[in-house]
Amino acid sequence: MYNPKAHLKRLVEVHAPSGYEAPVAELLRDEWRRLVDEFDSDRLGSLIGIKRGTASTEKTGPRRKIMLAAHMDEIALMVRQIEDGFLFVHRIAGIDPRVMLAQTVLVHGKRVLPGVVATMPPHMLSAADRKQYLPIDALVVDVGLPAAAVEELVSVGDLVTMEGPMIDLKGRQAAAKAMDDRSCIAVMTTCLEMLRQVNHSWDVYAAATVQEEVGLRGATTAANHIQPDCAIALDVGFAEQPGVKPGGKLGGGPQLGIGANFHPRMVQRLKDIAAYHDIKWQPDIMPARTGTDAWAIQVSRGGVPTALLSLPLRNMHSPVETLDLKDIERAGRLLAHFITALEEDFIDYLSLMPAANSDDA
Repeated sequence: MYNPKAHLKRLVEVHAPSGYEAPVAELLRDEWRRLVDEFDSDRLGSLIGIKRGTASTEKTGPRRKIMLAAHMDEIALMVRQIEDGFLFVHRIAGIDPRVMLAQTVLVHGKRVLPGVVATMPPHMLSAADRKQYLPIDALVVDVGLPAAAVEELVSVGDLVTMEGPMIDLKGRQAAAKAMDDRSCIAVMTTCLEMLRQVNHSWDVYAAATVQEEVGLRGATTAANHIQPDCAIALDVGFAEQPGVKPGGKLGGGPQLGIGANFHPRMVQRLKDIAAYHDIKWQPDIMPARTGTDAWAIQVSRGGVPTALLSLPLRNMHSPVETLDLKDIERAGRLLAHFITALEEDFIDYLSLMPAANSDDA
């Protein structure tokens, strides 16, 4: 029986930075095998689970395709220099050095080594340095081995990932690394679970994309590979916390992107479906570039009508990214209901762009 929380735990505890997502893809092949009809992939490494629709193709030709997209990669570090047994690092994507000091990490050398992130004691810093955050270049990873052993086991270019299990918080909240964006992989899984029990006309392409954190690369190649008729990207959004206002509320439902990156009628249909099925959602005003897979998918080939659902997330790009499991379930339900309501003529509805002052703009 599907357990969303256990599934999420397995996802976030895999170590798979940008460009090295194969472990997540391997896990998903096992988890999605009973949920999809076949697998596909593009040459960059995105995994695509295909669930065929039930509409007949005898008279209409190939079924319409909807693409769902959530990225597999996580932020991490890479060894750039080894000096006297200490590892100096580069960042892979959006690592924030403010939150890395004193964290536990795993160094993926010839064997996996536990390590800690350290720097000079405050007593040794200048008065000026004590008043500012240290840059990434000032941090080192200490694995506790003699210099000769470190040289034997670790090489420049080895990965360093954040270590730690998923933490259960009160209510239905949880914290972990890589909630961005493995939590949205869990949304796709929840959707696919629901679709097992219903008929749907369109083919569903659930794309677990690669290298989002370093430039939306997997979404770009996957969208060109799939050639969808429409798409919904899934990512995390900012939740309210000190210093972040406005933001989404944890447990308040998925955030629905509103702005130029999103087709107005895709947005309106999602609102209508949410209202009909009494699913809570929150607006997320994003007037320009979103920095999500939706940005790449929208402008692939001749253009793809695209929407974005985001999960409210606290502490983004940290080892303790925090969310509410209810939002994963609601987002999955909303996707499944949206897909089951798709008919052949929905593409015609999308082709007519509404005026800015229309009811469904």
